[in-house]
Amino acid sequence: MASRRAAGRIVRGLGYTSAAAAVGGGVLYLSYRPRDIPGSEAAAVPPPTYGEGGIFRPPSFPNVKTRAEQIVDLKRSSGTVSGAAEKAKSGITGLLKGDANDVQERNQGGKDEPYDLLVIGGGATGTGIALDAATRGLRVAMVDRDDFASGTSSKSTKLVHGGVRYLEKAVFELDYNQYKLVKEALRERRYFLDTAPHLSSWLPIMIPVDKWWKAPYFWAGTKAYDFLAGSENIESSYFLTKSKALDAFPMLKKSGLVGALVYYDGAHNDSRMNVSLAMTAALYGATIVNHLEITGLEKDADGRLIGARAKDRVTEKNGKTAEEFSIRAKGIINATGPFTDAIRKMDDQSVQEIVAPSSGVHVILPGYYSPSNMGLIDPSTSDGRVIFFLPWQGNTIAGTTDAPTKVTQNPIAGEEEINWILSEIQNYLQPEISVRRGDVLAAWSGIRPLVRDPKKSKSEGLVRNHLITTSPSGLITCAGGKWTTYRQMAEEAVDAAIKEFKLQPGPLASPPRVSSTESIDDSATLDGTCQTHQVRLVGAHGFSKTLFINLIQHYGIETEVAKHLTSAYGDRAWTVAALSAPTEQRFPIRGKRISALYPFVDGEVRYAVRHEYAQTAVDVIARRTRLAFLNAQAALEALPMVIDLMAEELHWDAKRKDREWEDAVSFLGSMGLPKGKLSLTRKDVESGRVGRYEDEEYKLYARHDKPAETLESDSQFTAGQNPVQHADAPSNK
Repeated sequence: MASRRAAGRIVRGLGYTSAAAAVGGGVLYLSYRPRDIPGSEAAAVPPPTYGEGGIFRPPSFPNVKTRAEQIVDLKRSSGTVSGAAEKAKSGITGLLKGDANDVQERNQGGKDEPYDLLVIGGGATGTGIALDAATRGLRVAMVDRDDFASGTSSKSTKLVHGGVRYLEKAVFELDYNQYKLVKEALRERRYFLDTAPHLSSWLPIMIPVDKWWKAPYFWAGTKAYDFLAGSENIESSYFLTKSKALDAFPMLKKSGLVGALVYYDGAHNDSRMNVSLAMTAALYGATIVNHLEITGLEKDADGRLIGARAKDRVTEKNGKTAEEFSIRAKGIINATGPFTDAIRKMDDQSVQEIVAPSSGVHVILPGYYSPSNMGLIDPSTSDGRVIFFLPWQGNTIAGTTDAPTKVTQNPIAGEEEINWILSEIQNYLQPEISVRRGDVLAAWSGIRPLVRDPKKSKSEGLVRNHLITTSPSGLITCAGGKWTTYRQMAEEAVDAAIKEFKLQPGPLASPPRVSSTESIDDSATLDGTCQTHQVRLVGAHGFSKTLFINLIQHYGIETEVAKHLTSAYGDRAWTVAALSAPTEQRFPIRGKRISALYPFVDGEVRYAVRHEYAQTAVDVIARRTRLAFLNAQAALEALPMVIDLMAEELHWDAKRKDREWEDAVSFLGSMGLPKGKLSLTRKDVESGRVGRYEDEEYKLYARHDKPAETLESDSQFTAGQNPVQHADAPSNK
């Protein structure tokens, strides 16, 4: 009997041990299982190779219509195209399935028919809507008064995230809407990274822990964040001891630090993502036009919207009068972000405003302020706001603030907000690292369009997510939200439009070969339903993390430049490199930098004009390249070269070049360029007479001292003084 009880205890012990081992093994597997990390797999389209006879065949990508041809298509919708304009439409040779124009013509339907949808606004939401509608087989046009991402969509924190602070609020406030917001954003985060792996990547973000009791709190929060992401998650959060935290983030203040939690979110190049959305939509048949202003809305006898009036602002920039013309559409979607109410008032002057604009200021600091592969979040600043401190494009971005503001085209970051960000950063860095105002390379203010539901009273506050409303005349407004959820917003807006305007989506008649090859195409089945979670953007098909090596080996461009081009353009880097001029030097062979400090080259300017509808110098320095966001003064110094390259492509005269200089310098004033630089002429910059550098104004460096073991400006004593005696001593007089 005793032996049976002993045997039972042994069996139970073995059972408990096995169960514990199984649970532990499961946890270890979930933590360390092989991950499908976006961008780490081989390219869907392998890089080109040398064929028979030693001939190299670079990719030949399908082209989109020119901007002039797109404007002609807009006019066709109302039947107002002149014979001369029709003849002006030139063919652009595509690849594989015939002419790229033919693809777009088949997808757009009849020549003089109204569009199914006219989308006003070329930010993340507007271009997302255009791509969604085009891939459902609808005829869609999208226009913007300025450029793609000229507003909020280029001035974000550059994160693709679910929002850890929203999750905290959801738990403590028992707010189901906050929970849904986080859940939705985490799902969209994965779609974002899958469809544009060249423009987005995973970024570990550190939460410093200054009290032991906070460690389990933050651990539970980050694990809940991982859990909510479910199968869409990539890397699991983890805890770092003090020594490991300092090893990963050496700039971190040691005193009071007990450890850190690290969790993963996404980072991206926001304006290039926006431009890629626009150009992908154009490839799928959408009519996409920037710098086209909507001057009014048109209604039928029953008061229903049937179109809009527009004018080309580029014509005005060329010193000519821009004639208004009509664009006809069955439905109109307003996706203008902070300018939402301006379009709503075109529809109905008495409408209640729904946008509560909020200013978010960011600053750019040199890259040495943060590790190149680790960000930091301060979840509890001195006034309760959250601040991010992240590596971006070789520099460090810090922000953001959140304060009510007025809606303007190019808001300026205030000194008070800049200094607040710098002081908060100083609290987390080692005391010997001085966070200096003179280290700020660029600073900008982005207007976040928080929205209030017009069907509810003002006392009920702002909606936390996006809002889609329809006016009595049929104007659909999509506002609010954030970059991460642009795709979901677009899907819901198109769903609402299909229902409101009784549209008939269907299979795409002739899908373009965005990948440039017949053998590889998107996994998306374009059957008339929303498939944008599977539609890869321009540049994604042939991208891999080793593509830059192929560029270097074929074109002889610098390694830093090659890495930049592949991460900014994906497989279209082949075209950008080919458009780069030879240097006539031993190395690099091709690619003339427009700024010695950054890897942007001349080929990007030509590519932006020919393939991405860049029409102004600001389009290039701010949104096709990111030079204005990375360093305002470097952008100023690059302007002459950028303007000359664009003038060659667009045939600008001297007056237009002068206007471009004035407009670009004015814009750089909103990017943190010191006021003393705003009056500089092109001749001043070209001759090097740029006044004092910004570091000189803040007395940061010994810029003009002659070589010496102790630099003259580092000594507190003037020449002839004896440092051993007091300044008032006779020998010092």
